Amino acid sequence: RPLSYPAPSMSKTLVIAEKPSVGQDLARVLPGPFEKHSGAGEKTARWLEGPEHVITWAVGHLVQLAEPDEYDDKFKKWRMADLPIVPRTFKLVVRDERSEKQMKVVRDQLRREDVDIVVNACDAGREGELIFTYIYEYVKAKKPVQRLWLNSMTAASMRSALGSLHPASEFELLEQAARSRSEADWIVGMNATRAATIRLRSSFDGAVSLGRVQTPTL
Repeated sequence: RPLSYPAPSMSKTLVIAEKPSVGQDLARVLPGPFEKHSGAGEKTARWLEGPEHVITWAVGHLVQLAEPDEYDDKFKKWRMADLPIVPRTFKLVVRDERSEKQMKVVRDQLRREDVDIVVNACDAGREGELIFTYIYEYVKAKKPVQRLWLNSMTAASMRSALGSLHPASEFELLEQAARSRSEADWIVGMNATRAATIRLRSSFDGAVSLGRVQTPTL
């Protein structure tokens, strides 16, 4: 069905999972019934609507750090004189066209007037924290956030975790660790790849990919 929403009646909680399967599992233990919604002309469900909750998902990383040329057109050309590239503030962009469809759904749910609380139900770990944080920042959302911390997907574990949600502030250090890892990957990867590619142009065709993790590992 098209992207349309019911008229606000009672306040609802928006739950953002990391993947569709987790969203569907949560719908089985939250008060229902839940109705599936999809984009215009689509059959794939993009969010679930219940009497008290709205559930949607990120499908992995919907938002990522922008490429260098998003900061300045001069970075479209790879020149040693422009290195290192270290943004004062990192910009966020939607990952690709496929991600844009789901991002629109998540953005629309976050902006609903009848949603007053957001639950971060992304995977319990550093990467799950980053996926949610980048989405929340990209949308410029301001609604209060609670954290669902799931270590098991059994019905009993999900009910227990939903009954003991944590303030998002408890995971501030985990968020900072995730953000630092992401930005370090960007700084090393973007600069080292460009530097190596420029220096080795006479020996290699195309880019010479270097990274904070991949290079020492290889």
